[in-house]
Amino acid sequence: MIKQTIKITFLILFIGLVFWTFYFLYNKSQKPPEVYKTIKPFDTTIIKKTVATGSVTPRKEINVKPQVSGIIEKLYIIAGQEIKQGDIIAKVKIIPNMLNLANAENRINTAQVNFDNAKLDYDRNKTLFDQNVISKADMQVYDMKLNAAKIELESAQNQLQIIKEGASKTAGATSNTFVKATITGMVLDVPVKEGGQVIESNTFNEGTTIAVVANMGEMIFEGRLDESEVGKIKENMDIVLTIGAIDKESFTAKLEYIAPKGVIENGAIQFLIRAAIDKTNSSFLRAGYSANADIILDKKERVMAIPESVLQFDKEKPYVEIETKKQVFEKRFIKTGLSDGLNIEVLEGLQKTDHIKTPQLEEIKD
Repeated sequence: MIKQTIKITFLILFIGLVFWTFYFLYNKSQKPPEVYKTIKPFDTTIIKKTVATGSVTPRKEINVKPQVSGIIEKLYIIAGQEIKQGDIIAKVKIIPNMLNLANAENRINTAQVNFDNAKLDYDRNKTLFDQNVISKADMQVYDMKLNAAKIELESAQNQLQIIKEGASKTAGATSNTFVKATITGMVLDVPVKEGGQVIESNTFNEGTTIAVVANMGEMIFEGRLDESEVGKIKENMDIVLTIGAIDKESFTAKLEYIAPKGVIENGAIQFLIRAAIDKTNSSFLRAGYSANADIILDKKERVMAIPESVLQFDKEKPYVEIETKKQVFEKRFIKTGLSDGLNIEVLEGLQKTDHIKTPQLEEIKD
């Protein structure tokens, strides 16, 4: 009797376990109902903009070059130093050209011989003139020859001194061997060292750069913009600059130049743009900082908007799904306005109390 009772009990437990297993598997196979999140329209500021990449550079940046060739004897500046126009930045020691030196010395010798002969003729005829042997007109001829010979000798001497020293006696303190700053500003770079050789700037050679000087008080942004975007911008547009080296601060600028001709870069046509950076910015901007320029094409403040992700289209007509009852939605066509790529302005078709269906599903807790 006891064995029969045990068998019946195990049989009942087995049958119950089978039913429970089927019930569990059935519930697991059922797909939970989809519950969509909803949002309401909100007020925001929408800014439509395009982005250009480039760098920050001084408006006035000058390469200072020597007027004579030679060796850098002394440098008076270092990078980062503030200088004024006319300050001496370097001294060049001239290494004379031997051919020019020989020609100058030959010219002096010839001029000296001519001067000595003219002096002898003058002295001889001056005695005759004092004795009233020759006329005043005849004496003036010898006087003119002596003056001409003297001028030629001085000119030859000055030429030799210029070849040797870079300046003549008549130049006084002025000397081509001293290289001076042509503008007031900051020294950005000194690419030469003392003892280095430099070449003068002339018609056939741009010369060796001794220093790069720039006015750091007036900075500009220079960048490139794709041809698909350049038609949307115009001069005097506002720009917001973001500089990678300076965190948590943006800079305002005004677009002042758009290149009339594009250039091919990496297979795309790019146009040069230039913008003047507002001088009221407090941070010090270094030349060469990379920057991104957000060019504001249009802006609307405090307008009713929705995320673009909830917008749908029926034959190019925009619409959203409005909740009429809990998780029951109906299609409603709307009229849209300005978009910034994330949010879009709603002109007609919605109220701020409407609940709009989103693509996101709510998590259902067991």
